[in-house]
Amino acid sequence: MSLNAYILAVSKSESDLEPKRIQQLEPLSRYIFNKISRGETAALNFICTHNSRRSHLGQIWLQMAAAYYEIDLVKAYSGGTEETAFNSRAVAALQRAGFAVEVGMGVNPKCKVSSDLSSLYLVSFSKKYDHLENPKKDFCAVMTCSEADEACPIIFGADLRVKLLYKDPKSADGTDHERTAYDDRCFQIATEMFYVMKQVLTELRKIK
Repeated sequence: MSLNAYILAVSKSESDLEPKRIQQLEPLSRYIFNKISRGETAALNFICTHNSRRSHLGQIWLQMAAAYYEIDLVKAYSGGTEETAFNSRAVAALQRAGFAVEVGMGVNPKCKVSSDLSSLYLVSFSKKYDHLENPKKDFCAVMTCSEADEACPIIFGADLRVKLLYKDPKSADGTDHERTAYDDRCFQIATEMFYVMKQVLTELRKIK
């Protein structure tokens, strides 16, 4: 599937979001809008335990949605409470969605993620949430897993913390459902990040 076709499918699925989930997403879109409307960069750090699956998907899809809707002043990051590696199964799910991903060498390879739909270009690799490449203040901490949320009661420097938990596709590793689990999580996160940025776009249009 091409990335454009994937995004069209994502857009159609936004109507299936449950009211409770929309309520959980609302602080994220409000934070981004408030920052941008003041001419400030909205920095968001997606955090999970290993920075190997869900946090990367959140970072990449939010940045893609911002690029798709041509919304500037949005910068997404990711990190974990531990450093491991960007899981190859999550990388494969992004490739099936239509991203180009060039995987580097080593036990924690740097993965170059790009898209022919925009100028999106990210270098993704596993790192701790307070890595030198990540923001140290004035950012939103997006907690994507319960383990990291519980392990880090305080994220220093964050001016907002949003709990946006996702089921870990790791539970399906080595099973017949592995590919489906990763594709489902990838699609869910894409849908929600596009929903968030569409809300931001709607609010920005009101003040122009």
